[in-house]
Amino acid sequence: MTDAKSAPKPVETLSFEEAMRELEAVVDQLERGEAALEASITLYERGAKLKAHCEARLSEAQLKVDQIAGAGPDGPTAKPMDLG
Repeated sequence: MTDAKSAPKPVETLSFEEAMRELEAVVDQLERGEAALEASITLYERGAKLKAHCEARLSEAQLKVDQIAGAGPDGPTAKPMDLG
């Protein structure tokens, strides 16, 4: 049986929320400075991948919001709907 700590999920399969939680844990571990050098390097590498993944997910979400809102490069191109 494989322990989740010894074999972390591939970064690209994580949701934004999962990646953020793990990134926060990595930062916490690195800030405490209790890990050996090699472990710290491994943590840093994982953290960099998690950060890039979170940024990509946020960028994708922003594109979707912009598409929904009809935003162009100069701002929204469609008028808001009057639901009143």
